[in-house]
Amino acid sequence: MYLSRTLSPLLRQALRQFPAVLLTGPRQAGKTTLLQHEAGERFAYVSFDDPVERAFALSDPAGFLDRFAQQPVILDEVQYVPDLLPSLKLRIDRERQRHGRWLLTGSQQFHLMRNITESLAGRIAILDQLPFSIAELSSSTTPTLESLLWNGCYPEPALYPEKRELWLRAYVQTYLERDVRQLQHIRDLHAFEQFVALACARHAQEFNSAAFGREVGVTLPTAKSWAGLLEASWLLHLLPPFFNNLGKRITKAPKLYVLDPAIVCFLTRQPSASAALSGAMGGALFEGLMVIEALKAFTNTGRKPALWYWRSHDGLEVDLIVQGQGTLIPIEIKLTTTPQMQHCESLRRFRALAGASQCSPGALICRVPEAQPLPHGITALPWQNFSLWLSQQIG
Repeated sequence: MYLSRTLSPLLRQALRQFPAVLLTGPRQAGKTTLLQHEAGERFAYVSFDDPVERAFALSDPAGFLDRFAQQPVILDEVQYVPDLLPSLKLRIDRERQRHGRWLLTGSQQFHLMRNITESLAGRIAILDQLPFSIAELSSSTTPTLESLLWNGCYPEPALYPEKRELWLRAYVQTYLERDVRQLQHIRDLHAFEQFVALACARHAQEFNSAAFGREVGVTLPTAKSWAGLLEASWLLHLLPPFFNNLGKRITKAPKLYVLDPAIVCFLTRQPSASAALSGAMGGALFEGLMVIEALKAFTNTGRKPALWYWRSHDGLEVDLIVQGQGTLIPIEIKLTTTPQMQHCESLRRFRALAGASQCSPGALICRVPEAQPLPHGITALPWQNFSLWLSQQIG
C-alpha cells in the first residue's frame, strides 16, 4: 500500500531545479519508497546497506559511478560511503544544468551533512522525510488516538499493525543498537541501552544531561554527546526553550521528545494501547504526538522548524510556541475532553508578556469533538484537526 506524502510536490520541484536531491530522515520512514514512486523505473537503484556495493563505492568511487553511464540513479543510505561524494561532485560539475539525475538518501544528520556541506554545497537540495503525519495516515484510514500512540507513524507498523511487535524489536536492535551506536564507536552497549530507555521514560520532560549521566553512570559530556547522536539519527527531538526576555528567569534546558510514540510504548513496556493512553504516561505520549506533528508541518514544506516551549520561573508553561505568519502562536496540549479555565492561564500570561501585537491568543489541543471558543480568544481544537489548522497558521 502506498500513501501519498505531503513532501511529494516539493520533491518534484527540487528534481526540476537541482542536479542532486538528498532526502534525509530516520530509517524506515519511507524515503526510498517515496523516491522510487516519484522517480519511476528509469532510475537505477543502489543501497549501501549492501556490503558489496559499499565496498565497491569506497574502493573505486569513479568506477562505481561509471557503471551508470548517463542513467539517473538513487543512492540509498549514502552516509556509509562519504568518499563517494567528491567523485559525485565532479560528475555534477561536468553537467551542472542537468537536473534531477542523482537522488540520495541518508539516515544520520551530522556525519552526512558535514560531508555534503564540504562536497556538494550549492549543488544539492536537502529535504527531510519523517514518518507519516496524522493527515497522511488519515488519507486511507481513520486512526484512533490509541492506535496512533500504540502503533506509531512509521509505515510498517502503522499500516500493518500485526507486524508491530516484531518490527519494533528489530528496529531497536538494528538501528539503535547497531547503526547508531557504531557511528560514535560506543563501546558500553549496556549503558547506551539504558540511556535510550531513560530517554523514553523521560519523554516530554526537560533534558538534564547531568541527571541522565548520573542515572546511567556516564560523564556529563558523554550524556550530551549521546543525546546529540540520537537527535542527529532522528530518534529524538530536543525542543528548545523560548527566549525573548519574557521574565527575568526562565527554564533554559530543552525538552526531550522521542520521535515516535510506538518506540516509547515499546521501551517503557506499556502492556496495551488502552493502558498506554490511560496510564501515567498518557499525557506525555499525547503531548509528544502533537509536538512531532508540528515538527512534520515544517519539514513537509521544506522549512526549518520554528518551534519552542516556554516555562517561567514560577511554574507556568506553554507546551509549544510556533512561529506563524508574522506572529507567535502559543499552544497548550492536554489529554482532557473537558477544557477548564486553568488550561488557558499560561496561554493568557504568555500573550500578556509577549504583547498582543506579536502573539495570537493561541489554542488548546485536546480531545473535544469539535472546535469551541474559550475565554481570552483561545480556541479548543480537536487533536485530529491540529495538522490542518497548523498548516494554515504557518502558511
